[in-house]
Amino acid sequence: MDTLGYLMDGFGVALQPHNLMFALLGAFLGTLIGALPGLGPANGVAILIPLAFSLGLAPETALIMLTSVYAGAMYGGRISSILLNIPGDEPAMMTCLDGYPMAQNGKASEALAISAIASFMGSLLATIGLILLAPLLASFALTFGPAEYFALFMLAFATLGGITGKNPIKTVVAACLGLMIATVGIDSTGVQRYTFGVLELFEGVDFIIAIVGLFAISELLFFIEERAGRGNEKMNINKLSLSWKDIRGILPTSVRGGLLGFIAGVLPGAGASLGSFISYTFEKRLLGSKGYFGKGDPRGVAAPEAGNNGASSGALVPMLTLGVPGSGTTAVLLAMLISLNVTPGPLMFTQNADIVWGVIAALLIGNFLLLILNIPLVGIFVKLLSVPPMYLLPIVTMVAFVGIYSISNTTFDLYFMVAFGVAGYILRKLEIPLVPVILGLLLGPEMEKNLRHAMEISDGDWMILWDSGLAIGLWAFAGLGLILPYVLGPLLRRGMSKKPPTEGTPESD
Repeated sequence: MDTLGYLMDGFGVALQPHNLMFALLGAFLGTLIGALPGLGPANGVAILIPLAFSLGLAPETALIMLTSVYAGAMYGGRISSILLNIPGDEPAMMTCLDGYPMAQNGKASEALAISAIASFMGSLLATIGLILLAPLLASFALTFGPAEYFALFMLAFATLGGITGKNPIKTVVAACLGLMIATVGIDSTGVQRYTFGVLELFEGVDFIIAIVGLFAISELLFFIEERAGRGNEKMNINKLSLSWKDIRGILPTSVRGGLLGFIAGVLPGAGASLGSFISYTFEKRLLGSKGYFGKGDPRGVAAPEAGNNGASSGALVPMLTLGVPGSGTTAVLLAMLISLNVTPGPLMFTQNADIVWGVIAALLIGNFLLLILNIPLVGIFVKLLSVPPMYLLPIVTMVAFVGIYSISNTTFDLYFMVAFGVAGYILRKLEIPLVPVILGLLLGPEMEKNLRHAMEISDGDWMILWDSGLAIGLWAFAGLGLILPYVLGPLLRRGMSKKPPTEGTPESD
């Protein structure tokens, strides 16, 4: 009953006219961003964070807008997957397998509508799971001491690469780089570390500057290098002719995919890519010869879309309850919260209940808004795919620069942002992931604080880090997190890299 009461209070926050307006704006912009190949939700949220600051939004309004961008980008990623066989982001890769053959068979509108409905079902189920699971996990997390929190942070880093990571060693290198950056500034004892006498570095590296530089500016440089001056392939959209029978046929698939995706999202480091893969694989094996997967089966579109959208909501569970992001995008959202002086974790459910439950209620509302937006307005989103990047790049750049400057009103931050952008470009060229860098920067200070606290309690005895059953369990899971990428990673990547056949018409079910 307490949860229901909190949820009603959350609806009171989410249904305020200005919050509802920003939720709608975030959903629309997120879908546009998701439709652009290569950007993805993490980049979309990073690009729009400066906008939230420059508008002076309240914490709950800013988070509602950015989580709506997150959800919208997960919806939008399917558009280019279906029409162009180019995933909007990695979780949308599995949608190519049956979505693109459907489009080639003259059923592009049906594929887009099915994917929107499946995305809605997966995200709705996962949001309900978030409502039920998050308060329980938050209450459990209140039993954590400094040693347990340190072990939890180690678990976050150990599972960061996920089983979709191409090179776990590079993931570790990136995380260490982020931890190194986190040590810049004045520590808790008043000692300067790596400031080199630069006054602007005394307070450390600003999360927002690092995120916008690493994601938005580096993406800008990649656009310039690879895509500037050329538009994308055009695709004609047929008139929608989806029947209730067609919708009823994908509902069981959407429910199964949403539940599997939610479970994948709750696991730190797994994320939406795993959610889409296991949902598609499970559905294909469950139906067997009853389906024609890879040739344009509607259930092959519904399963991965329900899975990746379920995982995106599931990834909010560890972020809100433990302060540990479950995906790259939630790591960016975590930085946003910290910058707003809101500390994610179990106490957030009591100290900032209006923010938590306002965001959860906004997710429920946003699911319906996205469904309404995505079916009738899909033609608008499709037209965006034909706009040459040379026209989109100046807009992205303007938002980043104006937003960052409006936060601090200093040109130093602009130069710093560009420096992070160049560094991000180099790291991506070396195939070193950026999310671990951000996570190291975000969790490094809290990790150090808990380690110091544990050492003070034990009078310098390192055994306190393994002194409880809970801590031992977390260390054990961290060990598994380091091993699993080597065992399961190659198998998962092989499944996600399969190309769909593009010829032939599927037989009737």
